Amino acid sequence: MATARAPTNGNVRKGGTLICKNCWKNWRRSGSTFDIPGKTRRLNELDRELSDPELWNDQGRARQVTQESGTLRRIVESYTNLRSDAEGLSEMLEIADEEEREMLAEEQGSLQTRVDELYRETLFTMKHADTAAIVRVKGGAGGTEAQDWAGMLARMYMRWAERRGYKVDILDEQPGDQAGYQSIEFIIRGEKAYGMMAAEHGVHRLVRVSPFDSNNRRQTSFASVDVVPEVPEEEINIHIPDSDLRRDVFRSQGAGGQGVNTTDSAVRLTHLPTGLAVACQITRSQIKNAELALQILKQRLYDIEVKKREAEEAAARGAQAKVEWGSQMRSYVLDKQYIKDHRTGLMKHNPDDVLDGDLDELMWAGLEWMAGKRVAEEGSDDD
Repeated sequence: MATARAPTNGNVRKGGTLICKNCWKNWRRSGSTFDIPGKTRRLNELDRELSDPELWNDQGRARQVTQESGTLRRIVESYTNLRSDAEGLSEMLEIADEEEREMLAEEQGSLQTRVDELYRETLFTMKHADTAAIVRVKGGAGGTEAQDWAGMLARMYMRWAERRGYKVDILDEQPGDQAGYQSIEFIIRGEKAYGMMAAEHGVHRLVRVSPFDSNNRRQTSFASVDVVPEVPEEEINIHIPDSDLRRDVFRSQGAGGQGVNTTDSAVRLTHLPTGLAVACQITRSQIKNAELALQILKQRLYDIEVKKREAEEAAARGAQAKVEWGSQMRSYVLDKQYIKDHRTGLMKHNPDDVLDGDLDELMWAGLEWMAGKRVAEEGSDDD
């Protein structure tokens, strides 16, 4: 084991951190994780497309290409700068004595922080990662228990958004009979809001001693979390004939200004061919609520079409797609004080903190899982 006194292999410890003069060897291996050659090839393709004057006749495509190229350019340039700094640090450590290596500890720690930040940036490779997240939480079967659980999940995400300085707008809420919600839909706006929320899509399971059971029995409840990006309207390009829509107006059920609560300003649009329904009661204007509801409906229909195409492509290449919507992705076992993510295996033993919005570690692990899944699927294409 290396020590701070007379190291024989160039390693020292400072504050419990191991400083290795051969750190560049490990850094070079990380190039495969970042896939810089692949990103560089893709960036060159996008740059050629950006130089084509015809691109700017399609504003939606131009925005998409510009955003993707900007993200890739940041990653490639950051990697290049980090590689140069890592090589320089490695050379300094090669010739440094013990005291000098101690002095370089802070610089190496800073370099590792930059590597971690760049790695996290590479996890946002899903489409529309930079957009707002449209979130719908719906209680499963089980009446009051499931509705209360839906309310707990909605509060968890809103507290998480608040901690990050994001803005939350509630689009629609259907309160539960005694507690929580039958369903609630809201938009989270902030830097990479959809990118961060993407891995939360799925079924969440709660196990606890029920506060609604006079016999204090242990109950299991389920709630679904549906997350879609707020795609730019010009990119969606979906036309819905009036004959395919049913429009209902009703009195707002949530808290709000006096005008919202005393007039039939809330609007629900139902897409008759699919049965998909979207309600909005965010403003006091029935007209504006109808416009917002139509926008959200188009977002959800677009997401359905995207997933349908992905499933068809997976079937064409012989991949066996998993039915992930119906599988629980995380369990919150409150009477035993733990939370387990079934995709990543990550366990947390502070459920109160997590339910109060301390979600970042679980979210990053979920994004790593998603990134690994995408890499595996791309690898199956090569086969």
